[in-house]
Amino acid sequence: MDQPPTKPPPGYRKTSLEERALKFDSGAPVTGAVAIGDTVASTFGDGIVRFFDPSEDAPAEVHAHNGVVLCCAADRNHLLTGGDDGQFLRIAPDGTVNELANFGSKWVDCVAASNGLAACSSGRVAYIWTSDRSEAAELEHSSTVGGLAFDANGRRLAVAHYGGVTVWEQKKHRWKKSKLFWQGSHGAITFSPDGKFIVTAMQENALHGWRLRGKIDLAMTGYPAKAKSFAWVGETPYLATSGGYEAICWPFDGPQGPMERPPLCVAQHGENVATCVEAFPLLNAVFVGFQDGAVLVSEIEDSKDVMALRGPTGNEVTAIAINQPQSHLLVGDARGHLLWAPLKK
Repeated sequence: MDQPPTKPPPGYRKTSLEERALKFDSGAPVTGAVAIGDTVASTFGDGIVRFFDPSEDAPAEVHAHNGVVLCCAADRNHLLTGGDDGQFLRIAPDGTVNELANFGSKWVDCVAASNGLAACSSGRVAYIWTSDRSEAAELEHSSTVGGLAFDANGRRLAVAHYGGVTVWEQKKHRWKKSKLFWQGSHGAITFSPDGKFIVTAMQENALHGWRLRGKIDLAMTGYPAKAKSFAWVGETPYLATSGGYEAICWPFDGPQGPMERPPLCVAQHGENVATCVEAFPLLNAVFVGFQDGAVLVSEIEDSKDVMALRGPTGNEVTAIAINQPQSHLLVGDARGHLLWAPLKK
């Protein structure tokens, strides 16, 4: 990036990224964004999916759902989406839509994909499609599913719900479960890149984690707001999280992970709460979006300067995604405004 470091607001100043960005007003809240190769796919509250390609001046639009797109995930070169219309869809960047399942009036709350596996949840049941079977395996839980995540090789599916997490492991002809317990409601969930830890975002202002060997609990508290977003960054790796007045980054190196270790905090923005984070692998950095619409980027080091990418807009940042070549950045907010920009001039 060519822009010199600037201090974050107060005091709005148009950044060079904003100067060269394409800006769109979709008219509907941006509900998610993920990278699919060179492109970034974003989802919206009016059921539309848009694909942003660096070689095009305008995004390709797909009228996918008859309602809010609630969740999305990259599935190799396709996008998986779930909506409040009960549909679970696989969408290609050329606009081809394939309905994988339809649950009628029941919402599709969560989706996930890994190594040819596709999963979604509706109510208390998680469904998994494998490449060798047309029918989904149905995995039932004691309460509504709050989050889904595969591990890196797709052998395990972690399901968050009230009271903890159920980890399903793929055996020859069935999925075998084990449980991790912690009181409270668990939502978004992730495996660590090495598959040794699981972390959930809780209904309270906290994360909870487990080291799978020995089922050791990890309490990650002290957030002023709910953590809505997290991303793995760097080789350490760090788990960068929203919910603080900066990106709160927990170290997961070594056998103990973040146990009895403080997080590293970067990209402070006054008393504005961070609402969205995204990894920037090229610079071992993290993009951080805030409730006032500002977006900052910072390397994950104590002494590094913070760079402002977008000034305050008054609208909460709800989605940030960088395409896989790490050449273009997409930012979306709760009012449907989008910024799509090359990271270099």
